[in-house]
Amino acid sequence: MPETTPADPPGLDLGLLRAHLDRELPGLVQGPLSASLIEGGRSNLTYVLTDGHSKWVLRRPPLGHVLATAHDMGREYRVMTALRDTDVPVPGTLHHDPTSDVLGAPWYLMEFVPGVAHRDPAPLVALGEDRVRALGRRLVSTLAALHRIDPAAVGLADFGHPDGYLERQLRRWSKQLAASRSRDLPELDRLHDLLSARRPESPAPALVHGDYRLDNVLVDDSDAIAAVLDWEMSTLGDPLTDIGLLVMYTEVAGVGGGIIPAAMTAPGFPSSKEMVAHYAELTGRQAEDLEWYVAFAAFKLAVVAEGIHYRFRQGGTLGAGFERAGEMAPILARYGLTTLKEAA
Repeated sequence: MPETTPADPPGLDLGLLRAHLDRELPGLVQGPLSASLIEGGRSNLTYVLTDGHSKWVLRRPPLGHVLATAHDMGREYRVMTALRDTDVPVPGTLHHDPTSDVLGAPWYLMEFVPGVAHRDPAPLVALGEDRVRALGRRLVSTLAALHRIDPAAVGLADFGHPDGYLERQLRRWSKQLAASRSRDLPELDRLHDLLSARRPESPAPALVHGDYRLDNVLVDDSDAIAAVLDWEMSTLGDPLTDIGLLVMYTEVAGVGGGIIPAAMTAPGFPSSKEMVAHYAELTGRQAEDLEWYVAFAAFKLAVVAEGIHYRFRQGGTLGAGFERAGEMAPILARYGLTTLKEAA
């Protein structure tokens, strides 16, 4: 990939972008526009823009090989716009461009929210166990707040089709895996077959984030959750998929030499059992068949890792750490099989 200057990071043409913003949001940008890529993301590309006076955040799909429906800018923009006045904190949305005319792909612009997306345990260790435990409980409370929202009340009654949600999810992620398959993954295929055979009946539907975890929220200086980010997989569906995924991330935190964020290994962070109990207390939803949902979360993350691995081999990833993504699918498949009490 050719070298780029700091003023023109990969995936952005700042000249075309500035002209578009001046046309669509006149007066927003007051000075020379510059941008920097935020490191750490493994899916959509996220940039901080500044004119020297204000900051904004721009999101666009990754470069190169992109899985169908996996990087939906319009979906992220719509749900955050709808949630702006709810108990779920989200950045303010400013503009969505569904075309590929400006950046070669759809994109959107939102407000910059100060805060930290915790991936590493060290900053949490410094907070002390009591504050870490409170933060973990607050993470669950925010998820419960999302699941309590009436979708129709925020204009999202048609945001998804909850009937048959789990069956469609399995089919969708199987297709995603096929689109990124570059090697044999027998354990992952076995996990998919077991999940299909044991699929549970879903509870009442809710707004689902789809990738809810500690490093997809911003935490401010008072330990409050300032914003929930990364809504690309949000929909109306089975809310237990969100709590299952949060449990999975808690139990595999730090796996793969830190490829999976290790922040939740910090002393004081609630155990998965504590989080499930707190969630049930706040929502009245009992996490029945939880093992299935946790194993399904592992399957989804394995497919995401394979997509990243595929894009890395195609030269379509930006930032550090992508070269190890290929290690994760077998690890996660074995974890999922173990969760279902199957020998890996």
